[in-house]
Amino acid sequence: MKKLIVFDLDGTLAESKASLDAEMAALFSRLMDTVKVAIISGGDWPQFEKQVLSHLDTEKRLKNLSILPTCGTKFYQYKHGWKLLYAENFSDDEKSKIIDSLNEAVKAAGTKVEKTWGRQIEDRGSQITFSALGQNAPLNAKKLWDPKFIKRKKIKAILDKTLPEFSEQMGGATSIDITKPGIDKAYGIRKLKSILDIKISEMLFIGDALFEGGNDYPARTTGADCIQVRDPEETKRVIETIIACTGGKQVKVKLKKKNKNNG
Repeated sequence: MKKLIVFDLDGTLAESKASLDAEMAALFSRLMDTVKVAIISGGDWPQFEKQVLSHLDTEKRLKNLSILPTCGTKFYQYKHGWKLLYAENFSDDEKSKIIDSLNEAVKAAGTKVEKTWGRQIEDRGSQITFSALGQNAPLNAKKLWDPKFIKRKKIKAILDKTLPEFSEQMGGATSIDITKPGIDKAYGIRKLKSILDIKISEMLFIGDALFEGGNDYPARTTGADCIQVRDPEETKRVIETIIACTGGKQVKVKLKKKNKNNG
């Protein structure tokens, strides 16, 4: 049985920038009772506090949880409070070059939008994130903008040429995450291996963007076993199965019946 279950956040544990629902929070808490768990996501630390940590009902399980914001460019562990172990931050010059290149790529790709909700480009210290509709866009608008990743693939193709010294990955519903080269979810998984002393073969990664070009895809390149999910509802069924396999007790919440196909 796997010793560590690693999750993406947006689109996997919750909808884009939304909080864990009650059912997911209960299942996730029960999972932490049976196995070590980690979350690697493009969001920064405050997003984890809002979406995940504020919905977990006890601190005693947190010793089994590792948090890796901004695609693994930061690492937090719980030891009498959350402690930052590392952060692979950009220099000011690197940030300026990335932001200028992003603006040029969006214009060249012809994907400029008329209405946005909040900033399109966010400096997360160790990651620059482009959100096409803005950081505060409503979920329905985000789902409609680029469901097949066609628009973001155009932007990414340009960035691959203009920013070859950095790593660009598509994440969430409308975003592109840019990090230092080699600093992505594969990097985060290798950090988990080193810090937790758990072999990659003993890990399982669960995400909704494991396709090539998706921001979960680097996890697949590590050799870790991976499960592609469509949405948080399918993730719940996967967690239920893991809990059953690890001998966990049945979670006393009402669960809706869903398709159990994880393909």
